[in-house]
Amino acid sequence: MTRDEAYWHSLVHELVSLPAETGWVEFKHNNSDPQALGEYISALANSAALDGKAKAYLLWGVDDASHALVGTDFDPARKRIGAEELESWLLRQLEPKIGFRFHRPVVEGRPLVLLEIDRAFRHPVKFGGQEFLRIGSYKKKLKDHPEHERTLWRILDATPFEQLLAAEKLGEDEVLRVLDYPAYFELMGLPLPEQRSGVLSALTADQLIVREDGGRWAVRNLGALLFARRLADFGSLQRKAIRVIAYKGHGRAEGAVREQEGGRGYAAAFEGLVGFINGLLPSNEVMGQALRKSVPMYPELAIRELVANALIHQDFSVTGSGPMVELFTDRLEITNPGTPLVDTQRLLDHPPRSRNEALASLMRRVGICEERGSGVDKVVFETEYYQLPAPAFEVVGESTRSTLFAPRPLTKMDARDRVRAVYLHACLRYVERDFMTNTSLRGRLGLDTKNSAVASRLIKEALGQQVIRLHDAAAPPKYRKYVPFWA
Repeated sequence: MTRDEAYWHSLVHELVSLPAETGWVEFKHNNSDPQALGEYISALANSAALDGKAKAYLLWGVDDASHALVGTDFDPARKRIGAEELESWLLRQLEPKIGFRFHRPVVEGRPLVLLEIDRAFRHPVKFGGQEFLRIGSYKKKLKDHPEHERTLWRILDATPFEQLLAAEKLGEDEVLRVLDYPAYFELMGLPLPEQRSGVLSALTADQLIVREDGGRWAVRNLGALLFARRLADFGSLQRKAIRVIAYKGHGRAEGAVREQEGGRGYAAAFEGLVGFINGLLPSNEVMGQALRKSVPMYPELAIRELVANALIHQDFSVTGSGPMVELFTDRLEITNPGTPLVDTQRLLDHPPRSRNEALASLMRRVGICEERGSGVDKVVFETEYYQLPAPAFEVVGESTRSTLFAPRPLTKMDARDRVRAVYLHACLRYVERDFMTNTSLRGRLGLDTKNSAVASRLIKEALGQQVIRLHDAAAPPKYRKYVPFWA
């Protein structure tokens, strides 16, 4: 029996040994009505949140009264609603689209189906626009039980994603098997304890794991995301692994030449991830403000900051997608699920806001990102220093995308590129308690003194787009200073 088979056997026996169905466990024999199944997913996910459980379960092949294993004919892979597969049909009607997975264990010679459902997070789960809940062993509409609805909202509002449980009921050996605890101590600059109890105590103090009733252990999402040996060991967190794809040309249609998905926790794998990205980059001959030398096309510090931001600020409630790094011949795109909490035009100056403060805090402590709020200005500074086009920060659907561009002469930049370069230069100067001038802009763009008219034209273009404004209207043209529109 494989390790996975042993786990599912153990879980099935644990569920059927319960004295009765609970808010987070439902038993079925063969009933597979799709509408009822979708409503149960909503009800079980919401009830799991109410009961403080990381997962909910619906198990087919069990006698409802005796909990005896009787087997089932239900096959979710073959079930269709019209021409659509059952899993796709269910996911389409769920809001938000939480994770759920069908498993097909055979226990005591009986074929079973186990549906594993992630608990509700941030919002009650709806199916077909309606929220459901389990009251005892009955499925009810949430709106008909306002006291439960109020309690559920309080729980959802108060529980950060990092504190939810990624795995439960583990022994000490299992905890140390699934977490890369040596990487934790190395990154923290701490000696590795000689005793197992010292390791568990340190991980508990940083809220990476928690001791459960009965002496077993649970791994929090924070611990799994940062220090998993294999994210695949933690169910839906596998979809949060970062992917790196290198394409042949300027677009995705030309196909990928290299693709890799990270399998380890973010903190444990971060240095290797940055090294892998740098290894894919062509070299660039740097001139101008920097010394003449061959360096990777994009500054490593800018890549580090943008990748760290994508990991830290992603919205974990957006299921089915994770952070992604895509390398094209003319740009590097770094995308994370979720729209930013700060206007993309104000990322450089605005105090940062994070959905995942515990994750951000620990990433800072292990040195993956630096002090709060210093990331984007470093990115802008690095692109200016290496005479690269200005980076772009934009919202694409339900995701946030940061783009670094390959070297390109000013004559090849379009109006958006030029205005963005002027605007971000003005922002960077302002947060450094200085002003943009014709002279500073020429330095940023690598223009000679004789090209001051070109810089003036670019400033006029940015003024017309209202992304900058004149700081001192009374000053002669030669001495004018400029600030961002929000300053």
